[in-house]
Amino acid sequence: MTTFLLIILAMVAVGAAGFALVPSALGGSGRAQKRMKALQGDIRANRMETNAARTRDDRRKSVQQVLKAQNNALNEKKRVTLPQLIFQAGMTIKPAKFIRNSIIFGAVVTVVLIVVQVPIFLAPVFGVAAGYLLPRFWVKRKRKKYQSLFLDELPNAVEAIVRGVKTGLPLNDSMRVVAKDAKEPVKSEFQRVLDQQSFGMSMTEAVTVMLDRVPLPEVNFFVVVITVQQQAGGNLSEALGNLAKVLRNRKKMKQKIKAMSSEAKASAGIIGSLPFFVGTLVSIVTPTYLAPLFTTTLGHIWLGIGVFMLGMGIFVMNRMIQFDY
Repeated sequence: MTTFLLIILAMVAVGAAGFALVPSALGGSGRAQKRMKALQGDIRANRMETNAARTRDDRRKSVQQVLKAQNNALNEKKRVTLPQLIFQAGMTIKPAKFIRNSIIFGAVVTVVLIVVQVPIFLAPVFGVAAGYLLPRFWVKRKRKKYQSLFLDELPNAVEAIVRGVKTGLPLNDSMRVVAKDAKEPVKSEFQRVLDQQSFGMSMTEAVTVMLDRVPLPEVNFFVVVITVQQQAGGNLSEALGNLAKVLRNRKKMKQKIKAMSSEAKASAGIIGSLPFFVGTLVSIVTPTYLAPLFTTTLGHIWLGIGVFMLGMGIFVMNRMIQFDY
């Protein structure tokens, strides 16, 4: 009887242990599966984060490479040759014809100075200086005006491209809209980009032609955005929208600087023209008072010194009102 009871108790103990262990094993298996799923989810999330980080690093490296290349290109273009100067001014005249016209202009100035009885050894010097400096100054002024007109219209062109891209138009079609409806000279420059593409160039190569024509930081920003988007992808409308805001802010800063420096420019103009104005009035009232400056050797020396000092003063005042923004 005692043995029988012991066997029954042993069976009950084994059954109780089995019932106690089986649910825990099942629960442990469920928790293990949950842990495995969580671990797999963490691995997948880590992989996605790693891929996103790699993508960001690749895009950052691509942007840095493009910016470095464009900055090097701009630095190389600081020393502009005469053909490049004529090209960037939007002029169609040939360099050889421009040089010929400059020589003719210098010869005419020399003859006029000899006629008005300027010393024979000074007339050719002034003629050569006038033939070399004045035409280049005129071309540089046209170049600056061309670039100013381009910058005034560029934000509107970029915003038009943004609207076109957001509505689903390809980049080429958006640029074609700008080339059709924008103002000059933006209209001609975007049409030039489209023409370069029709000749077989890629978009990256075609927009670089625009930078050759208008070598400005704002145009460089636009070229970098297009180049990075073509090479690494991304949201073009967002990037161009941010660029349009930057261009607007730079335009406002430029106008603010122009307003702040207008007083200094007026003062420089008055001070620079005052000697000529006073000299003309004195010559009208007393014609012989300033005659020694033009008829004696000592007068020529002092006249040259005065012109040199006046030129230096104008140069210094001009540099004082030049601002980088």
